[in-house]
Amino acid sequence: MSKQAATTAISAREAEVLALVGDHRSNAEIAAQLVISVRTVETHVSSLLRKLGAPDRRALATLAAEAAHAERTTQALAALPAPLNPFIGRAGERRELRAAVGEHRLVTAVGPGGVGKTRLALAVAADLAADFADGVWFADLVPVTDPAMVGSAVAGALGVGEQQGRGIDDSVTAALADRRALLVLDNCEHLPDGVAPFVERLLARCPSVHVLTTSRARLSVPFERVYSVPPLSLDGDSDAVALFADRAAAVGWTVDAAHRDQVADVCRKLDGVALAIELAAARLPALGFDGLVAGLSDHLRLLVGGYRADDRHRSVRAVLDWSQALLAGPDLALLRRVSVFVAPFTAAAAETVAGFAPLEPGEVVDGLARLADQHLLGVTVSAGATRYRAAETIRQYGAEQLAASGDDDATRTRQLRWCLTTAAELSDDPSPGGAWRAGFDAVADDLRAALGWAAGRPGHRGDAHRLALALAGLAFTRNLAGESQQRYEQAAALAEGPVAADALRRAANVAACRMRGADAYRLWQAAADVSLRAGDHAGAAHDLATAVTTYIRKAGTFAEPPPRDEPAGLLARARELAGDDPAARAAVALADCVALGYAFFAGPDGPAGPAGSATSAAELTARAEQAVELAGRLDDPLAECAALQALTAAQRRAGDTFAAAATARRRVDRLDTVPLTPDSADELIDALFVATAAGIGVGDLPAARRWGRRLRDLPPLAEVGHLATSQLIVADALAGYATDVVAGSGRFLDSWTRAGRPPARGFGPVAAAVAMIHGLRGDDAARADWLAVLDQLGVGPADRAGYSPTLDAIALLHQGRADEALDGLDDGDGGPAPWRTGILLHWHVALAAEAAVLGGRPGAAERLAAARPVVDGNPVAGAIVERASALLDDNGDRLLATAAAFEEAGCPYQRARTLLLAGDATGADALAGLGLTAVRPPRQRPARSPSR
Repeated sequence: MSKQAATTAISAREAEVLALVGDHRSNAEIAAQLVISVRTVETHVSSLLRKLGAPDRRALATLAAEAAHAERTTQALAALPAPLNPFIGRAGERRELRAAVGEHRLVTAVGPGGVGKTRLALAVAADLAADFADGVWFADLVPVTDPAMVGSAVAGALGVGEQQGRGIDDSVTAALADRRALLVLDNCEHLPDGVAPFVERLLARCPSVHVLTTSRARLSVPFERVYSVPPLSLDGDSDAVALFADRAAAVGWTVDAAHRDQVADVCRKLDGVALAIELAAARLPALGFDGLVAGLSDHLRLLVGGYRADDRHRSVRAVLDWSQALLAGPDLALLRRVSVFVAPFTAAAAETVAGFAPLEPGEVVDGLARLADQHLLGVTVSAGATRYRAAETIRQYGAEQLAASGDDDATRTRQLRWCLTTAAELSDDPSPGGAWRAGFDAVADDLRAALGWAAGRPGHRGDAHRLALALAGLAFTRNLAGESQQRYEQAAALAEGPVAADALRRAANVAACRMRGADAYRLWQAAADVSLRAGDHAGAAHDLATAVTTYIRKAGTFAEPPPRDEPAGLLARARELAGDDPAARAAVALADCVALGYAFFAGPDGPAGPAGSATSAAELTARAEQAVELAGRLDDPLAECAALQALTAAQRRAGDTFAAAATARRRVDRLDTVPLTPDSADELIDALFVATAAGIGVGDLPAARRWGRRLRDLPPLAEVGHLATSQLIVADALAGYATDVVAGSGRFLDSWTRAGRPPARGFGPVAAAVAMIHGLRGDDAARADWLAVLDQLGVGPADRAGYSPTLDAIALLHQGRADEALDGLDDGDGGPAPWRTGILLHWHVALAAEAAVLGGRPGAAERLAAARPVVDGNPVAGAIVERASALLDDNGDRLLATAAAFEEAGCPYQRARTLLLAGDATGADALAGLGLTAVRPPRQRPARSPSR
C-alpha cells in the first residue's frame, strides 16, 4: 500500500467497502451486502480513490489485496512464539526448508538434540506466514507424555474445542478441513505412536493443510519429506561464530577480531551444535577463553571411549557433562531431580519434590537461582509466579542422570504426592476463573505425567486412582470433556467394586454432556456389571435403568443403535434387581415413563420403545407424575429433575402447553441450587433447552431469552457454539432483536462449520428464524443463504412444518403480503406439529387470524373468535389476536393499547409493527433500533367487522 494509503485514515465503513472492492464486487453487490444504497457505495468509492491516491478502481482493488495480505501475515505471526533472541545465520537452510514446506504437505526437520531445529522451523514458519491464508500454528509437544494427547495439544494451539459428537482429534481435522494453513509440531521424537497416526489422518482429511515437524527421527508416514538440519557452518566468518558472538554479547562479553580464531576453534570442537555453542558462550564471563577451551577439551577427551549409546548427541552430552562438572554436589542433585517436571515449575514445587537429602532446607531455592545463572534453567517471571524450566535436551539428560543416581523412584514418588496435593487444592477452589484456569494449565502436564508413571506401578495404584479422579474433575471444569471422560474411565480401571462403579457413572455423565449417547449407554452398563460383581443389586438396577433412559433421550447421537430388544431386556433386569431400594425404584419408574413416552410418540408405525406403544397421553402423564413423586422422596435434585423432564414431555404431548412450561421452569429452578459437575451438567443443559423452548411456546420471551443466554454461556458448551446459541437465536428472533440474532448466527455458523456441517434436523428452527430476521431486514440474499443452511441441515418439508410457516408469516406480514402468509399457515391439515417444533402453535394460530384480517378474507371474525381460547394466557399471541381484532374494527385506541401489551411482554418487534400499523412514525425508528428495516407495505385491506 502506498505511503498515502498508510497515513490516511479511512472510516470503518470505507474499510468494509474497500475489502469488497478487493473481492471485485460491483457497487450493487456491495450495497446489497452492507444494506446501503448504491449511491452511498459510489460516494465511499470516490472517497477511497481520493484518500488512497488510486487512479482507478483496479488500482483500488490492488491496494485492498495488499492490505488483506499484510493483515493475514500479521495474524499468522501472532500464533507463533516470539523469539527471545535473534535468529542467527542459516540463510541456505532457511531457503531450502522453506521451499520444501511449500512443495510438500509434510516435511520433517530431523537432527540431533540442540542442533537448532525449533528455531529454524519457527523462522521458516514466519517466512511462509503470508502464503497460508488461514494461519500458521505452532504446537510444542514437549509437555505431552501420553501419545493419545497429541490431538489435545494441537487443539489447544489452534484454540479448537471438542465438537458435538466428535473426539478432540476429529474436532481438529474438522476445524482445518477446508483451511489453507501450516501446522508446526515441535519435539515429536518421544511421541512417534501419537504423532504419526494423528498427522496421517490430518493430511488425509485436510487437503490444503501443510505440516512441518521437528524430531530426532523421521515419522515414517506417507508423503513425508525429510530435511536433515545440519550443524552450523564452521568455515570462515561462519554462522557458528556469529551465534557465539551474539550469545556472548548477551551475557556482557564482546567478541572482538582478536578472539575470532579462538571462537572458531571452540565452535569446531562443539561440532557446530547450536545448543552447545550457546552454553559455551554463557560460560565465557566466568572462565575466559583460556579456561573455556581448556575445560571443554578435557571433557571431550573424557568422553572418548566412554558411554556412546547415543552417538548423535555426543557434542551436546560433552557440553552438558562439562557444564555439570562445574556444579557443586547439591546443585547437581537438584538439576537431576527437577528433570521430573515436564512443564515450567515454581520454586515451591521444586522444594517439595527435590528437597530431601543430601539437599539441606533452603538449598533448593538458592540452587535454582544458581542453575538459572548458569543457563541450565530458563526463568519466566509473571504476575502469578516465577517459574523455571530446563530445555528439553537438558531435562532428558537430567532424567538419565537421575535414573543412574538411584533417586528416581524417591523423586517421582514425591512428585506424585505433590500432584495429589496440587490437584486437591485446585479441586477445592470454589470459583474457577481466569486465575484458576492459568493455575490448572500450569500443572496439567505434570499431573498427566505423574499419573502415567504411577499407573504402571502396582505399589502406587491407589494414588494413581485418586489422581485420575482428581484430574478427571479438573479437566471437566476446564472444559476438556473428552479428557475428563477418559480419566474417569482410567480411574475405574485402577479400582474395584463401588469405587470403580462410581467412576464409570461419572464417565457416563460426561459422555452424555458430550452428546456421546453410545458411550454413555455403554458406561452405564459397565457400571452395572461392576456393581453386580460387588453384590450391589440396587446400584446395578439404577445403572441399567439409567442406561435405558439414556438410550431413549440420546438416541439421535448413536451412530448405530443397539439390538432392537436390548433396552427392553435391560429394563426388565433392572426391575428384577431393584427390590425395595428407593433410588433404584425411582430410576426404574423414570425409565418406564420415558420408554412409554417414546413408544407413544413413535406411534404404531414408528420405532417401538421398550415398553410398547399402547399408552394414552393421560396415562403417560400419570406415570410421569408418579416418577416425580418417587424421585422427590430421595432428596436427590438430579433424580427429581430427570423425572420432571419426563413430566414436561408428557404434558406437552398431551397438549397442556402451560403446564409443560411451568414444569420446565420448576426443573430449572431446582437445578439452580446444584453445583455444576459432571453429574449435573447434562441435566442442566437439557433443562435450559426445554425451558427456553417452553417459554417461547407460551410467549414468555423475557424468560426464554434469559434461559437461552444461560445456555449460551454454560461452560461445558463453550466450544460448541452452534449448540450453545441455538435456543437463544430463536427467542431473540421472535422478540425482534435482529442485531443480536445476526451476531449469534455468525457464531452458530462458524461452530457448525468447524464441526463439519453435520446434518442436524433439530437446528432447523434456528436457520428458519435467522432467515426470518433477514426477511425483516430486507436482505433477500442473506435470507436465501440461511434457507440453504436449512436444506444443508437435512431438514425435510415434514420436519419444518411446525415452524417454517409461522416464521415465514412474520416476514410476509411485515412486507404486507398477508395472502401469501395465510396460504402458508393454512398449508396441510392444520393439526399440531410434532412436539419438538410444535411449540409455535399459539403463534401459528394468532398470525393466521391476523393474516385473514389483513388479507380481507371471509370468515376473519370467526377465525379471531376461534383463536382466542387457543392463545389465552400467551401474552404475545394474545396481543396479536387483539391487534387483529382492533384492525378489523378499525379501532385506533385499541390498536395502540396492543403496542403497550407487546412492550410488557418483551416483544419489541411486534410493538414497533403495531405503531406502524397505527400510522405512528416512531415505529420506523423503533425498528431501526432493533436492526430492522421499515418496509412500506402495499395497501392492505382489513376485513370489515360485521358490526360495522
